[in-house]
Amino acid sequence: MPLWIAVLAGLAQAASLALPWNGQPQWWLQIASLAVLAWQVRAGAPTWRRGALLGFVFATAWLCGTFWWLYISMHTYGGLAAPLTVAAILGLAAFLASYYALALGVFCRLAVVHRAGAALLFGAVWLLAEMARGWLWTGFPWGAGGYAHVDGPLAVLARYVGVYGLGFVTAVLAMLLVQVRASDLRSLRAWVLALGGLALLGLATADRHCAVELCHTPAVRAPAPLQLALLQGNIPQDEKFQPGSGVPLALQWYREQLDGASASLVVAPETAIPLLPQQLIPGYLEGIAKRYASGSQAVLLGIPLGDEAEGYTNSVLGARPGLTAPYRYDKHHLVPFGEFIPPFFKWFTQMMNIPLGDFNRGGLGQAPFAFAGQRIAPNICYEDLFGEELGVRFADPAGAPTVFVNFSNIGWFGNTVAIDQHLHISRMRALEFERPMVRATNTGATAIIDHRGVVTHQLERHTRGVLLGEVQGRGVDAQQGWAITPYAWWVSRWGLVPLAALAGAIVLVTALGAGRRGRGGTARNPDF
Repeated sequence: MPLWIAVLAGLAQAASLALPWNGQPQWWLQIASLAVLAWQVRAGAPTWRRGALLGFVFATAWLCGTFWWLYISMHTYGGLAAPLTVAAILGLAAFLASYYALALGVFCRLAVVHRAGAALLFGAVWLLAEMARGWLWTGFPWGAGGYAHVDGPLAVLARYVGVYGLGFVTAVLAMLLVQVRASDLRSLRAWVLALGGLALLGLATADRHCAVELCHTPAVRAPAPLQLALLQGNIPQDEKFQPGSGVPLALQWYREQLDGASASLVVAPETAIPLLPQQLIPGYLEGIAKRYASGSQAVLLGIPLGDEAEGYTNSVLGARPGLTAPYRYDKHHLVPFGEFIPPFFKWFTQMMNIPLGDFNRGGLGQAPFAFAGQRIAPNICYEDLFGEELGVRFADPAGAPTVFVNFSNIGWFGNTVAIDQHLHISRMRALEFERPMVRATNTGATAIIDHRGVVTHQLERHTRGVLLGEVQGRGVDAQQGWAITPYAWWVSRWGLVPLAALAGAIVLVTALGAGRRGRGGTARNPDF
């Protein structure tokens, strides 16, 4: 089968995450494009080498089509030569695609005959490749297939298995679809299995509705919704750190908004203040702290902290009445090449004119910002890709976050589909934990996402303005009976180990079965 089919399927997988013309996810396209790959590695019993090649080509096209916008940060803003920028993006995509090449090489090597077994094995190796991409070398899981399902019928499964579990389910479904035969349409057993699957999905939906909307103690009333003011400075990225343009503009505009805001909680995005505290004019931060030290308002503000001796952090400062010292959150999951330089790659970063740094890493599971009866948990930029790390905060349900707040600046990537992709990532976290996700960004998407993953308020991207709205925290009081989701429960205790163990067990059992067949055993019946 020609490789160009795998290329087109990979590009369709990228488009399913956020269509280029409107940014909307397409769950059906994600399954369909993966089904094309499943058909290619299933039809004709290809060798493991052919399977690995198909996986590599599909994943390289998919990942290039997903994060092509890195070109803008490296070339437009970083000044890296266009050919080198293209080579760097292709190299990154190809490196990450090697995980999928290995996965599909293993799939074809084991050559499962049984159709249900093949579907489970395909889902297992796909899951292992997805998790490896999100974990190895600090992880870069941007564009995982499960994000295409924030609006689809499978979205309900996020509260049980998370985005990686969704990827497993969709891979299993894709392989099952390409193995359907005409005789299956006349098979009572096949119809029973299909209807049973739909019934289970319906029960999951009903259970979520009960857990999220109905199962609470009526006598206990939740605190009033938080009134929010989310600040979007829209400081041009090529001016943001320039002392003669972007810096004075940011300092003036954000200070004006912070002084004049009337909402309960005011949020300014990642590095809204683009200078270290010691570089600011005397009294600047102290004036903000004094403004929020009394009354009934609070502020969360993105700012870099530290010094040359102690190191630097990408941080959030918070102030509210009653605090004796400012609240502080330091970013834990740093961006490679942006916030730390991997070993042996300093030569590469020196070729770009981007203010890069080697930042210190904050602790995992830092305390939330307590305000107005809520436990507000910050995360900075692409930290919201790592649900297993956000989930650590749910180990003690009584102290679990009631609201997430994401502080971002993805102005590095222009007015592109990167904004839509990041919005859908935040929506997936809201679905997994059934907690609202508030987003304050420099250029977009500044938005309020409720606990159902629905965007209730959104500011037009690449405009300067303030988004006013409200958010209702979840799990405010143990007496309410707001249970944490099953995903939050198990991921806070064991991380992604249960999913890895499931996938590993499927591969191991399949390999043992293949070994018995190789010693003269009987092949399984290819029917379900």
